[in-house]
Amino acid sequence: MKRRGYATGEARRERILAIALLEFAENGYRGASLARIAERAELTQAGLLHHFKSKERLLLAVLDYRDEMDMRRYGFDVSDGQEMLKMLVDVVEYNSRVPGLVQLFSVISGEAVTADHPGHEWARNRYHRLREGVAAALRRSAENGQFRADLDAEAHADRLIAMMDGLQTQWLLDPDRVDMPTIFRGYVTDLAAALRTS
Repeated sequence: MKRRGYATGEARRERILAIALLEFAENGYRGASLARIAERAELTQAGLLHHFKSKERLLLAVLDYRDEMDMRRYGFDVSDGQEMLKMLVDVVEYNSRVPGLVQLFSVISGEAVTADHPGHEWARNRYHRLREGVAAALRRSAENGQFRADLDAEAHADRLIAMMDGLQTQWLLDPDRVDMPTIFRGYVTDLAAALRTS
């Protein structure tokens, strides 16, 4: 009985997170309403606050939930730069099929530039981890001779992330004119060709 109750509680928590993700994506942190999230989850606001003690904690749980989904899907444990580039192309391809997730990331990242936003540290840490992971993979390819030894791994990591984020914004604003996966794949193809030793 205890195990079944735990499973039911986990399923309810995941449902709340999925609904809150949509609410934050549509309205941002400041515009999102706990009452609306509770209503969409078929809970009272007190019932929602039983699972998440505040709106801030709910947002942080949603951001962790989004990152968890990415980690389950991709793992981010790649052996070298070529594998990292392929994985980033796969991420962009997947993102083109889930506009709600991309919108959440774009809205919260935009809001989180202010130091008092509850997602500020999450956004800083996420960019830090992503830059480090991409740069380390590119460096491994330079060390094993796949890519040029003189490449600036950190600069290329920054450019790749900037390209992904910039394309996401353009795509969200005008999805009919901006073919995000094709443009990013072309950029990565050109970059890989420029970085190869031969």
